[in-house]
Amino acid sequence: MIRSLFLLPLLLAAIPLTAQEKPVFRAGAFAADITPQQFPLNMPGGFSANGAESAHDPLHARALVLDDGTTALAMVVVDNLGVSPALIVEAKQLASQKTGIPVEKILISSTHTHSAPSSGGGKEGSPEAAYRQRLLDGIVESIVKAHETRRPAAAGAASHPLPEEVFNRRWYLKPGKMIPNPFGKMDKVKMNPGTDPNTLDRPAGPTDPDFLVLSIQNEKRQQIALYASYALHYVGATPPKQVSADYFGEFARLMPSRLRGDGTMVAMLANGASGDINNIPFTVTRPPRETFEQVRIVAQKAADAAWFAHRQITTHDPAPKLGMVERQIELRYRRPAEEDIAAARKVLDTKVKEEVEALPRLAQHYAASVLAAAQRAEETITVPVQAIRVGDLAICGLPFEVLVEIGLELREKSPFGETMVIGLANGRHGYLPNPKQHALGGYETWLGTNTVEVDSSEILTKALLEMLGELKGG
Repeated sequence: MIRSLFLLPLLLAAIPLTAQEKPVFRAGAFAADITPQQFPLNMPGGFSANGAESAHDPLHARALVLDDGTTALAMVVVDNLGVSPALIVEAKQLASQKTGIPVEKILISSTHTHSAPSSGGGKEGSPEAAYRQRLLDGIVESIVKAHETRRPAAAGAASHPLPEEVFNRRWYLKPGKMIPNPFGKMDKVKMNPGTDPNTLDRPAGPTDPDFLVLSIQNEKRQQIALYASYALHYVGATPPKQVSADYFGEFARLMPSRLRGDGTMVAMLANGASGDINNIPFTVTRPPRETFEQVRIVAQKAADAAWFAHRQITTHDPAPKLGMVERQIELRYRRPAEEDIAAARKVLDTKVKEEVEALPRLAQHYAASVLAAAQRAEETITVPVQAIRVGDLAICGLPFEVLVEIGLELREKSPFGETMVIGLANGRHGYLPNPKQHALGGYETWLGTNTVEVDSSEILTKALLEMLGELKGG
């Protein structure tokens, strides 16, 4: 009797777990409507006032929650120019309290549509304040309901090229065609130089043509969610004075018609490393388009590319390796030289109308940015970077408008079969060029558009590659 009792625990330990006892990979997705209900609203994209008086198409916060029984994480894509870091922190804390998902295992990125209201809020009782609350509530709701709808799932990832809709917008110009930048100096390259063949020389950088997808299916092989990424800044050509999710929202609307969903399928398209990539074919004459037509064209091509990528997934893994790591990285703020400060003060002191009109375009705007950078009390900023593993797919999140060469380097050096690089993840802190592009000048490198030191991309790339190595070896 005693010997039998002694052997019983050993025998029980040797019995394999039943299918019900094994951890099950589960997933849930939800799209929360965050379309503003009160107008007028300011839309902060661009240098000119851009007020919204109504909504052309809805805005959403779309969430995907993955859970393997050990790790639970959430990825959210928000139709916004760039959700403020403060609101993101608040949303993560609220969602974590409601779901138990750790704050550091939630990624919230913005699509960068230029036709969405500011997330900064405003005076109490204003449409801006009301929208900030609606945006916060929607992000939290998307995570909570995605978490509530988790069910057994399987994951797969692949990519398909879509090169004809991405163009590097930074160009070398022919001799004598460059004009002074807002600081009165001559850059080596120009952003959005127009389409005059007598002006254009060659692009100053590459593009990333790949359309990447993470596919999540249920046990019946029906689509639960599709999380996609493409290195295209935005399309634009949306109706004036109207809110729009741009091509990101149109893609999400189309995808359920491309794939066999379960009736609640959620598709989401995150902004890739596209800080210098847009949809303007500078050397080609494109026929005129009606308002929103180009948005529809690009969204349809993106949905088709996603479908072709999805076809390449031979099997969906019901137990993909899941992991997520976050690091808080300290970066130095850029500081202007004394001569730049003196030049900025001179510009801002200019009051005579004729002298103001003779200044380079946007001179006063960037002069104010120079003085603001000089007067900033903080020497450094701490930013979050995240890396996620879903099987042989990696996802890297950076809180900047990331130039394409940085994304290409991460994808090339990643130890994973497929790697997405997501910009505007967990905040928006300006553009992130690499040192090579900094040396060329241009809009994306100007102080005020870019806020952190020239070597910041190298620091962040090194950290992310270490994080990917950690996930691969874990």
